[in-house]
Amino acid sequence: MSAGLPTSRRTNSPNNRQGPNDMATRGEARFGTLRRSRRVWAVGAIHGEATLLTNLHTQLAGLFEAGDRVVYLGNILGVGDAVAATVDELLVFRRQILAVPGSHACDIMFLRGSQEEMWHKLLQIHLAINPAEVISWVGEQGVEATLKAYGGSLQEGLNRARGGARDLARWTTELRDAVANRPGHREFMSALKRAAFTDDGALLFVHAGIDPTLPIDAQKDAFWWGSAGFDGMTKPFAGFRKIVRGYAPGHPGIDIRPHSISVDGGAGTGGSLMAACIDMAGDVVARIEA
Repeated sequence: MSAGLPTSRRTNSPNNRQGPNDMATRGEARFGTLRRSRRVWAVGAIHGEATLLTNLHTQLAGLFEAGDRVVYLGNILGVGDAVAATVDELLVFRRQILAVPGSHACDIMFLRGSQEEMWHKLLQIHLAINPAEVISWVGEQGVEATLKAYGGSLQEGLNRARGGARDLARWTTELRDAVANRPGHREFMSALKRAAFTDDGALLFVHAGIDPTLPIDAQKDAFWWGSAGFDGMTKPFAGFRKIVRGYAPGHPGIDIRPHSISVDGGAGTGGSLMAACIDMAGDVVARIEA
């Protein structure tokens, strides 16, 4: 029976055998561990669609049960026109989950997607060899929406690039300050995980893919750009029953395969925002869509 969450909320709004126990015992801070999970709600790429996220959260609040966990599978930022409001909504909902007796901070995880990775690189653009080219490229990939959310613009970045590394360093400092001026946003950006897994080794959560020939802690950019390896999996990876991703080429919705699940309804590109509830057997037992 669904217990639901408290309703008083918004004020505003190739050795691949290395598994989760190995990572946990090493204290790998880049990865998140979901402990004593009964079910996990996996939320696909949001892409700055705050209204869809609020709608999804309203549905999820009524279905949430004791022992449930939540993982946001990256690409929270970018593309849509409400990036800052999206982060605000995530922080509000996180507080709502933590208000449930017995809940812990590790019961809700946020993964770094390709949009968050590009934003991270953009804040280090003053160190790049060809900054103007990089700024133009990430702008084409949707990062300009995140720039606008924090008071920047693609054109301003290109203008600063012409002024050299010192001008770019001042620009990135201004962007970091803008993030810090939004309560909780800097901490949110700092807490993003590369991947997450359940402590029983049943489920692995990633953004876009993996390289099946590499262990978890050697994946590097494969988490963000490894969709080909993900789609080509013919056997379980590192002992996990299922690998779950939140961004997939073609936005197939909730796509269930023998060793993987994709959760991507195309939010930010005219589609919907989806979440799948997955039990420890790797089965999708519920789904919601906004």
